[in-house]
Amino acid sequence: MARTPVPQDITQDPPGHLGILWDDGHRGRHAYRTLRERCPCAHCVDEWTGEGRLDPSKVPADIHPREVSRVGAYALRFTWSDGHETGIYTFTFLREICECDACARLRT
Repeated sequence: MARTPVPQDITQDPPGHLGILWDDGHRGRHAYRTLRERCPCAHCVDEWTGEGRLDPSKVPADIHPREVSRVGAYALRFTWSDGHETGIYTFTFLREICECDACARLRT
């Protein structure tokens, strides 16, 4: 089983985006809005069907994290400016949805 990379540093890079430097050298990037829209919690995603419950049009354009905290050795939790705070974003999930240029090319 392959080891899951772990964040070494988390920054705002560029404004409106979360930058993650992973311990394998990868520099990930995630738009705040995309992270909020892709929240994996049971309020935002139906736990039986996997269907999204969150209406993307309801996510404020200026959404941003008020706080980013680590959950054990496997995930990050965001407290969002819209008050939402129940999503736990595993490191594996964050790597899967990375929006950096290299990861975007791999998905096309």
